[in-house]
Amino acid sequence: MYMPKHFEETRTEALHELIRTYPFATVVTHATGGLTANHLPFELVDGVLHGHVARGNELAQQDGAEVLLVFQGPDGYISPNWYPSKHETGREVPTWNYAVVHVHGRLRVIDDAAWLRRLLETLTDHHEAGQPQPWKITDAPDDHIEKSLRAIVGLEVAVERIEGKFKLNQNHPARNRAGVIAGLRQRDGDGDAELAALMAQQEQAS
Repeated sequence: MYMPKHFEETRTEALHELIRTYPFATVVTHATGGLTANHLPFELVDGVLHGHVARGNELAQQDGAEVLLVFQGPDGYISPNWYPSKHETGREVPTWNYAVVHVHGRLRVIDDAAWLRRLLETLTDHHEAGQPQPWKITDAPDDHIEKSLRAIVGLEVAVERIEGKFKLNQNHPARNRAGVIAGLRQRDGDGDAELAALMAQQEQAS
């Protein structure tokens, strides 16, 4: 990944927070026919990523494969009109702000019903937490859950290398970054509030 120094994010807690907040990853592997990409959620547990796929998914046959997981945080178009410096010099252009985390590791395929059930309970409890009446695995008949477990395999990726790129106008003066945060909040489109919040957090951390 192209990584200008001012956009490099090395804080482990910031990288893990993005993964937990945006757990839906693009999983890139090199299969017989070339590069392939799959898309699925992961749970980060003690520095290890856990997920699952249908047995028919090509990932289920790639135990030991080298993988790249891409976690995409908030992103959005940035108008030069939001920069105070643009109104003074005109020497600004549009850009796109975003935050991504790349995880490199080896894929471990797990065919263990008890392990899978624990994973599904963890995932369900996590993602149902905000519901008025959270759904639990025990809400479904046992035979239905057992049938579902037989149709999937688990995936585990131990993190061998992790890199983050948080492109949030760090190459601009503070007043321009403040202008972007204000512009995003005013526009309030899809993901704008999240991107503005991440930029504000970055300002506090710097």
